[in-house]
Amino acid sequence: MASDLLDLIHLRPLMERTTGRPEILIGLIDGPVALDHSELNTRSIREIPTTGGGRCTRTGSAACSHGTFVAGILTAHRGSAAAAICPDCTLLIRPIFTEEVGLNGNLPSATPEQLSQAIFDCIKAGAHLINISAGIAQPSLRSERSLADALDEAVRRGIVVVAAAGNQRSLGSTTITRHPWVVPVVAYDLQGRPIGQSNLGVSIGRRGIGAPGEAITSLGSEGKPLTLGGTSAATPFVTGTLALLWSEFPRATATQIKFAVTELNVKRRLTVVPPLINAWAAYQRMRRWFQ
Repeated sequence: MASDLLDLIHLRPLMERTTGRPEILIGLIDGPVALDHSELNTRSIREIPTTGGGRCTRTGSAACSHGTFVAGILTAHRGSAAAAICPDCTLLIRPIFTEEVGLNGNLPSATPEQLSQAIFDCIKAGAHLINISAGIAQPSLRSERSLADALDEAVRRGIVVVAAAGNQRSLGSTTITRHPWVVPVVAYDLQGRPIGQSNLGVSIGRRGIGAPGEAITSLGSEGKPLTLGGTSAATPFVTGTLALLWSEFPRATATQIKFAVTELNVKRRLTVVPPLINAWAAYQRMRRWFQ
């Protein structure tokens, strides 16, 4: 099944070229991660200091399961149950939801203030990319302004932000998905079609990208493989692809890395549905730029 996912987005040849570089730092805004998992490349994982820490204290909690699942897609050992896209990239863990709180479906939520602080923490830690597999809860005009400020700072620092579009089956956008610098991610099935629960919208269709998000298997926090779906599962496929591209082309700017993936063969998007990512085509485009 993992091989089918990689073939769907033409990621396999890029993964065969590289396992990533430790110099490429990915900020993971999610739940805590089970760092004692035997299939995680823990040498490539760092914790961003926070009050709660980045490690799981309750391995069976929903937050720990979700954080470990997403971390596995990015930095598990190759050959594990997870996709293990970029095991030698450095993962910066920044938990945003606690183990005491249950998660809402496949896309956990956080307040705009929590998200903005997490983004600033990842920026301070030196992230090149930020993976957000969380939605917004309890929005207000003031709190959403703080979140927009954090995203604006990511633009100024040249940090690419990749965020789940959401699983509410809605048509519209949020402060995150309508920000012009963010790459919103929609979940696709193995037939290359958007799954029904994915949020869509003008900003998502115009600047977003699709990735595998149906029946995705990765690492579970209690040692057994875990299968989930939705846009939170799709997001790390995009983040991991960008990290591999940056590993291959370390002199590239954030804008070049972002556009290599999102602007392929698209003059102007007029649909609410973004195209499916094509990792190998993005690599070929980067190679032409840097020949």
